[in-house]
Amino acid sequence: MDDTGPVRARPGSTTEVVAVRVTSGLVTHHPDTVAVEEPLEVRVDGEIVAVTMRTPGSDADLALGFLFAEGMIGGAGDVGSVAHCGRPGEEGYGNVIDVHSAGGHRIDPERVLEGRRWSTTSSACGVCGRRSIDGLLERCAPVGEAPAVAPEEILLDMARLAQLQPVFARTGGLHAAAAFAAGGALLASAEDVGRHNAVDKVVGALLRGGIVGGAPGTGAAVLAVSGRTSFEIVQKAATAHIPVVSGVSAPSSLAVELARATGIALCGFVRGDRLNVYTHAERVVGAAAPAP
Repeated sequence: MDDTGPVRARPGSTTEVVAVRVTSGLVTHHPDTVAVEEPLEVRVDGEIVAVTMRTPGSDADLALGFLFAEGMIGGAGDVGSVAHCGRPGEEGYGNVIDVHSAGGHRIDPERVLEGRRWSTTSSACGVCGRRSIDGLLERCAPVGEAPAVAPEEILLDMARLAQLQPVFARTGGLHAAAAFAAGGALLASAEDVGRHNAVDKVVGALLRGGIVGGAPGTGAAVLAVSGRTSFEIVQKAATAHIPVVSGVSAPSSLAVELARATGIALCGFVRGDRLNVYTHAERVVGAAAPAP
């Protein structure tokens, strides 16, 4: 018998459930709030290109950021419209989004997806199903010159990220990402069950705002992410030409390798008053170059 009862949906990114709490042998029923995870089918001109598990919200930014990271669009100008399919009230409405090519331009999924079409992207990995990562590496050109960022600013950005997670504060079940300009101005932030989804939402917002693709030094200076920093996070930052990536936890070996190749300063264990700089410490003012 299921004593936890039915799930009661709440509009937005959370749902109310009833959990059985056991404390020192005492059993009680406890109302709790959990993060919503639902599939999002991304279509380009009606053709399915991916299905990702995500937290509903900012779906248009998620689709734009995903397509940009995959190399299918070069900017918001390639897109004519982004809209959910179906009608409000229909079953599944809100879980399918169609990106339409701009007039005179055709977004071509075949350039990048290769054997990935019809595959499912999980909420935990942005490149699942790809035959190889060679194509990603080829597209990740060096980010170029940008003003150095002081360690204190990176630490402050991470501290601010913790304050930009209202759903995490209620559920404890989401990741977050935020982009900051040089000097610490917040450009965009997002929460999601997947780290890469949160980053796609942020990059999509930057695309819509015309921040990605501007003159050197005018875009985002720091991408801050909760949790560990993996390959796909660095790849998305490189595609968006963000020169500093900071994570509250450890980076993976492939993330370090890609950050080194693309000129990104990769910072890990960014907590309190300390951080580790794994690559391109010259981008972090006052940081000593790491040992080879």
